[in-house]
Amino acid sequence: MLLGLAALAIVVLVALIVRVRMHAFPALMIVSLGLGLSAGLEPAAVVTAFQQGVGNTLGFIAVVIGLGTFVGGLLAESGGASVVARAAVDAVGERWLPWVVATVGFVIGLPVFFSVGLVLLFPVVVGLAATAGRPLLALALPLVAGLSASHGLVAPHPGPLVAIERLGADTGVSILYGLIAGVPAFVIAGPLFLHLLPPSLLARGVALGPVSSTAATVTNPPGVAVTLATVLLPIALMLGATLVTTLAGGAEVTGAAGALLSTTVFLGYPAVSLLVGTLVATYALGTRRGLGGAQLLAIAERALFPIASVLLVVGAGGGFGRVLDQAGIGGAITSAVSSLSLSPLLFAWLVAALLRIAVGSATVAITTAAAIVAPLLSTAPDTNRELLVVALGAGSLIASHVNDGGFWLVKEFFGLDVPTMLKTWTVMETIISVVALGVVLLLDLVL
Repeated sequence: MLLGLAALAIVVLVALIVRVRMHAFPALMIVSLGLGLSAGLEPAAVVTAFQQGVGNTLGFIAVVIGLGTFVGGLLAESGGASVVARAAVDAVGERWLPWVVATVGFVIGLPVFFSVGLVLLFPVVVGLAATAGRPLLALALPLVAGLSASHGLVAPHPGPLVAIERLGADTGVSILYGLIAGVPAFVIAGPLFLHLLPPSLLARGVALGPVSSTAATVTNPPGVAVTLATVLLPIALMLGATLVTTLAGGAEVTGAAGALLSTTVFLGYPAVSLLVGTLVATYALGTRRGLGGAQLLAIAERALFPIASVLLVVGAGGGFGRVLDQAGIGGAITSAVSSLSLSPLLFAWLVAALLRIAVGSATVAITTAAAIVAPLLSTAPDTNRELLVVALGAGSLIASHVNDGGFWLVKEFFGLDVPTMLKTWTVMETIISVVALGVVLLLDLVL
């Protein structure tokens, strides 16, 4: 019954958005409340679950999107994004741009969250598409393919890290296997997948917050080095925190070294690193370019105004996923697949995949599936634990759809409708999942 209710809720949600043309925010609220009540939850519990899902999602996303969008506005209006775009086109040629963008997304996605990488690289991709005369989706899809593969398959992202801890796997080997699985996954799901999409589909979408003509009035746009340094500064701070934490290895560090460690970790929090990046961007891309306080304030308001709808929709998507979780959809899926006779690797992928489809969140899917799969290791001790981590990560990426906050984030940023998202983003995520699983099974045969 629970699985049927979940399927019905998703059908109704798509119908409200696509057929009735209802805004996604109230549509998600209606379906979330209806699902919770139909599943037997108390009315107060349904409302609380939805609010908690919205709050938990926006507690991180709102800060990241807000600061990142302001930096993006400065990149666009200072001319920095255009400068980088022209340099990239001149360096690699238009033919290889999707490959370069996908690779950059994968590498940048290693130390940062998916949403952070998206908001930081978004204006650069928009500038690349405009400079090269390509449809926005022709570069947007490779970008999110690279970011998504990193997010789901490679530690130190939360999902893989939790799976490593739960399964007692080796962190370094798990990262190595995640990289080996991630590269062919994002290549096939990104640059190669584009060749299967018709031009009419790629032509859809309008970038959130189109670049203002103010950029043309800047007489001294920043150079490539300054622009890239500004974009990469928050990423460098986050990566630095990850490195020093790893090197410390949990040992207590005191004195000057301890203070340096604490400071580096503090600066590595996404909210803090993006705030530092915003301040630096304000000076390097604003004040140094001759923009006064009033102009900088106007740029901030223009950049931030369009994201109100984005935040509402992404938050509501998190609320929907929380209600699905509280209704017991994950438990119903576990019961449905626990009787299947499968290899541990395939079973882990299947459990994570079904949880992902049901509750939306990749992190929830991999952490929950890891707890379910961990007891199997006592009956199958020869199972490669590191490959099991990657199999869980691969399953957690499959078929992102309307109950996933990332689905709505990408949809709103690139101005796509739900049917186009299902044909592009959802299929792309499924390709990453299946290819990564294939690599895991091949590695298992070899090892």
